[in-house]
Amino acid sequence: METSQPSSSTEKTVPALRIAAILLRVAFICTLVLITIIVSLPQNETIWTIYDTPLDVVRALLGLAVCIWLGFQLFKGPRDAHGYRTWLYLGLAAVPFALICLIALW
Repeated sequence: METSQPSSSTEKTVPALRIAAILLRVAFICTLVLITIIVSLPQNETIWTIYDTPLDVVRALLGLAVCIWLGFQLFKGPRDAHGYRTWLYLGLAAVPFALICLIALW
């Protein structure tokens, strides 16, 4: 008699894996939001001088759109155990790199 292997969509996720993946994912997305905010700020002194150059307006609107999209992605989590494993491995590599980029831009 053959026993069927559970598919990846029905696998149970270990709670520690789930928590670590969620924390790394949130850290990565929040870091991306901060990087986007820093990059999309106007090149002039204050936000109120945004209309001095058209490129500042485009940069700010594009930055706002990216921040909104990242905000939606923040609340849309992985659906299966494979997604949590992917975010765990990706987060271990991507979060330090994103933090280095954030510090360099600051």
